[in-house]
Amino acid sequence: MTADFGLLGKKIGMTQVFNPDGALVGVTAVEVGPCVVVQKKTEETDGYTAVQLGFDDKPERKTNHPMAGKFKKVDIAPKRHLQEFRISSEVAGKLEVGQVLNADVFSVGDKIDVSGLSKGKGFTGVMKRYGYHGAKATHGVHECFRHGGSLGQNMTPGRVMKGKKMAGHHGNKRITIQNLEVMRVFTEDNIIFIRGPIPGGHKTLLTIRPAVKKTAK
Repeated sequence: MTADFGLLGKKIGMTQVFNPDGALVGVTAVEVGPCVVVQKKTEETDGYTAVQLGFDDKPERKTNHPMAGKFKKVDIAPKRHLQEFRISSEVAGKLEVGQVLNADVFSVGDKIDVSGLSKGKGFTGVMKRYGYHGAKATHGVHECFRHGGSLGQNMTPGRVMKGKKMAGHHGNKRITIQNLEVMRVFTEDNIIFIRGPIPGGHKTLLTIRPAVKKTAK
């Protein structure tokens, strides 16, 4: 990876590619960028060094006045998503406000971490949410086949402990998958293929960063 920070992207779907050794590998197609540098933050003015990237054009009529003024000040079309990435001062010196970053910052074989919002499943029971095996279906079990079992204590402490795994809202959480591999890069279409599945459904917003725990395979 030529950049020391991440980019924003959008999940498209899944497909398959062949490795050089002929093995068939499942990959996720991600539209990466174009991301525009909207703002630079420095130690002198903000106390830290970072770059703010914008992704996915947004109609001006749907942009509120403060944000419209922010984009107009730097002569950039309104963006739907903004996100900061911490960078070093050396990297910050190579970037300028208005600069466009595309998929060409990635190359085949790069190790990356991908974060996104997982699919929401609604209200589910403990079997679907946590993988409980459930109760027996015979030998006197009566109308509690998919229940979670005992929840608390009788006398001490006489309550259900915090964090107990129970039925509730399932999914719709921010998930990060580490050490994924870039399998293909299509610079003309700003699309990359990432090995394996990644969080979210179609058009889910993704944050793609260089891997922080690189492992040799």
